[in-house]
Amino acid sequence: MFLNTWSIGLCLLSIIVLFLMVLASRTSVNVLLYWDPSSDSNRQIRLENETWLASSLVQNAMGLQVVSVILFVLAADKFSAVITGAMCATGSLLANAYGMPTLYVKLVGVFLYGFWIVLHKLDISRANYPLLRVKYIYLMALLPFMLLDIGLQSAYLYNLHPNIITSCCAVVYSEGQGGGMNLIGSMPKAWLLGLFYGTVLLLYGLGVIIYKRKGLIWQIMDGAIWLFFIVLSLVAITSVFSSYVYAMPYHHCPFCILKPQYHYIGFLIYLTLFPAAFFGLSGPVLEIFNKGDLRPLVSGYQRLAVKLSLALMTIFIITVSYHYIVYNFLGGER
Repeated sequence: MFLNTWSIGLCLLSIIVLFLMVLASRTSVNVLLYWDPSSDSNRQIRLENETWLASSLVQNAMGLQVVSVILFVLAADKFSAVITGAMCATGSLLANAYGMPTLYVKLVGVFLYGFWIVLHKLDISRANYPLLRVKYIYLMALLPFMLLDIGLQSAYLYNLHPNIITSCCAVVYSEGQGGGMNLIGSMPKAWLLGLFYGTVLLLYGLGVIIYKRKGLIWQIMDGAIWLFFIVLSLVAITSVFSSYVYAMPYHHCPFCILKPQYHYIGFLIYLTLFPAAFFGLSGPVLEIFNKGDLRPLVSGYQRLAVKLSLALMTIFIITVSYHYIVYNFLGGER
């Protein structure tokens, strides 16, 4: 499938990202070895100039890797048209052993890549670049993960063939297969929804507390619950909410809601859930740097992150709950 248009696009994107990272890698090593903000040597001045270019290249590379998640899912959906048995991205991703691992790695990468961009923005907000070494150490640690991301994607595309027979989402997420309704054991719908909306209320409460007063314990609690919430949300979307979007009680699929016949509602769901979770998680992580001259910057970002996470979560909750409310309380499809 390497000659498919979507495959070519994904491969070109990966080549661009690798090219940008290679250009920036030399500066990264030099920063870790020779960076000395107290020096006025030629090497230090040259390195200060290089860091601006290198950081811009890395920021663009990280941004492209975040965007690649959307392109990868769209590509998998397009592949389903030529793979026997596939009806959406589910079948395409299960067509070989690399599809789902690639998706999982890319989803984790959204948070890891995005956090580097946040560190970069905070770093360039101070003339002495207080986070320069930190962000380049983090960058070096991210390189193997990025290579894993691109490697799994390449392996998936290389091993994807039109003559493969795969399973459709109706089989994969059916109750009989232990999918849709049994993703977290035998928990009934009522318990799952109670846990889901209870977690939402808890996040609102913690958000208000963190916005009004700081505290490491509150930040840790908020981050842990956000991490739990994103997993719980994906389970709830697959097990409960998706079937109301489809108006089919036995159709549970987290990918079909991206299709045009469902008004692309899945994009609104996921493009509010993941950014909300990112802001909800990045604020607590930045508590590590909430000291010294970075305190005003970090505190300001944390307050902004709380507002953005709760606002995006509100849109997500309204969107994901709409069809459920319509069918259960307003008498059917509208």
